Amino acid sequence: MAMVRSIAVAAVLMASAVGVATGQQEDNTIDRIVAVVGGKAIALSQLQERAYAELGKELPSDVKERDKILKAILESVIDEELVIQEAQRDTAIKVTDEEVTQSVDELFRNARSRYNSEEQFRNDLAGAGFQTLEEWRSYSTDQQRRRFYADRFWERVRGQQLLKSIAPTDKEVRECFDHNCMRLQDRPEALSFTQIVIAPTPPDTAKARAKALADSILVELRKGGDFAIAARRFSMDPGTRDQGGSLNWIRRGQGWDPKFEEAAFSLRVGQISDPVETSFGFHLIQVERAQPAELQVRHILIVPTVDSGSAVKARETAEAAYLAIKNGADFDSVQRVWHDKSDEREANQFPITALPPAYANAVRDVKEGELAPLFQLEAGDPLRAKQVILRVVARIPAGAPRYDDVKDQIRNRLGDILARRRYLDKMRQANYVEVRAL
Repeated sequence: MAMVRSIAVAAVLMASAVGVATGQQEDNTIDRIVAVVGGKAIALSQLQERAYAELGKELPSDVKERDKILKAILESVIDEELVIQEAQRDTAIKVTDEEVTQSVDELFRNARSRYNSEEQFRNDLAGAGFQTLEEWRSYSTDQQRRRFYADRFWERVRGQQLLKSIAPTDKEVRECFDHNCMRLQDRPEALSFTQIVIAPTPPDTAKARAKALADSILVELRKGGDFAIAARRFSMDPGTRDQGGSLNWIRRGQGWDPKFEEAAFSLRVGQISDPVETSFGFHLIQVERAQPAELQVRHILIVPTVDSGSAVKARETAEAAYLAIKNGADFDSVQRVWHDKSDEREANQFPITALPPAYANAVRDVKEGELAPLFQLEAGDPLRAKQVILRVVARIPAGAPRYDDVKDQIRNRLGDILARRRYLDKMRQANYVEVRAL
């Protein structure tokens, strides 16, 4: 962010110097207005800032080439401004000061961590055109708020199914790949594998106690208890407990447990479900808001306890299943019987450098088609450790991206780009947009 700002400052100074040195006519208004969207003016300095941020170097000295770049950036800035203005008019799109502040705080921590001293950090801020840290925070707050609005605008448009998919042609996909229009990077060494994850199963008595606790919480909630407070007190989901059980917005088909998804989408706003059992435990679900194809949801998770007998049984089951596969049993058949549904069955072209340590250690010397040694996934509670049987399907060496590997990815992303372009064109027709000379 700081580098972008410093480049923008340099750009304005450079534009001034070039104009004087070449004898170009100056109107003493370098930062002139180049477009108006709605009631918002877009200044030339915004385009210069974006150009330096994207190019990482000075604009070309050739006037035609420079104007071509600036015009392309102007089109992008106009699109962004249309989206922000529409998002701010939509009363269903909310961006809170709290979340913006948290995002800026995270930006600050990340930026500050790259410096050895406070003096060096503040010197770079000053060099970037920010006289104080508060000025930087003000600038960053505005940028982050706009990002939140834009992201939620497109989420809402997709949720309302207003983006009509446009399938690119094979020629368009190939041309996109040949010209690297998606800026695809060289692929790292990757691994494809299939797995059987076997988790300890709680005894029936523990499940009964967990169900009874969920029932008792439900009784109090239906008497008027606060769901978020109850989640902070009782929920055993460490990822959502401190947020009052918030799962934010969920959509169908995003990998939620089928029972959880079915229960959630059958609820009315404000309604609380009966206990829903999944492989994780028992859930109480509350829908806070709803819009087409998506819900804003909270949940309380009660997890049955696992005893030492359950842990031993999981290990013995995994050893027996592993031996059976070694002796010729069909991997897929064993997977259908024993695999824990809360875990993925397979991974395709997963970067080896991103593998968790337990996986990386297990597959290090395993060839294609072979089984890795049986290994264990540690959990916070040792009794909940899961056993993993893994078969390596393919090893993909590092190198330039291959067309056959990425064509579907390009097709999907290009289809989304084309759909957005058509939607933005309609927005331009429906809103005031005036483009002036650069």
